[in-house]
Amino acid sequence: MGLLHKARTAPVRLAAGAYILHSGWEKWNGGEEQAAGVHGMAAAAFPQLEEVPPPKFLRMLAAAEIATGAALLAPFVSSALAGAALTGFSGGLVALYLRTPSLRKPGSVWPTPEGIGISKDVWLLGIGLGLMIDAAGDKAKH
Repeated sequence: MGLLHKARTAPVRLAAGAYILHSGWEKWNGGEEQAAGVHGMAAAAFPQLEEVPPPKFLRMLAAAEIATGAALLAPFVSSALAGAALTGFSGGLVALYLRTPSLRKPGSVWPTPEGIGISKDVWLLGIGLGLMIDAAGDKAKH
């Protein structure tokens, strides 16, 4: 059962993990302009982040992406734990999308052209929840 379970979850873990790890790696040495842009968007959606300096915020975001991507790629990390990490991380991204009106069409959840990239993070949320549900179903069988 263990090998089949790993084979069943491997494609989504590899796809999501590699993408998120790469995204974090790209941000790790991001410059001032990138830090200001990413921080500005996040602080507009979550005002409590205004107190965090932009370079520090970018580094923290990069670290979270690297850790989440690595958890998904590591075969020794359970699908439940990797799914929980992905669900938490992508839930924050979906919340950012929902709290930023310029990313959505007025009165709608559907994205504007500027919101398409972030709106797609709902797929990551679905993958994370799917990994957790799959792991819970396997646990219930035993």
